[in-house]
Amino acid sequence: MKVHSSSGNVFADLGLPNPDELLIKAELAHQISELISEQVTQIEAAKILEISHPQISALMRGKLSDFSTERLFRFINALGSNVEIRIAHSPPNVQAKTHIVVAS
Repeated sequence: MKVHSSSGNVFADLGLPNPDELLIKAELAHQISELISEQVTQIEAAKILEISHPQISALMRGKLSDFSTERLFRFINALGSNVEIRIAHSPPNVQAKTHIVVAS
């Protein structure tokens, strides 16, 4: 069995297009799922986010093709959490990355 080290992004490892965007959307959806699980039922979340229950179910299962990053940001805000975007410079000769940091 041949084993490969992960790049830190499973979507890149799988060779999918736009892997950084896919990883960010997956991380945002995970945070939204956590907020929903901690605060409300899926039916209540659907009302808060102004989407259907089947869309909440899809979101919770990671089916994200119908959700833009911006829309996921709005969902996080609607659930009472802030979204903060920070840009930091990488040292020379280090590949810049995009990632989500969750603060308590």
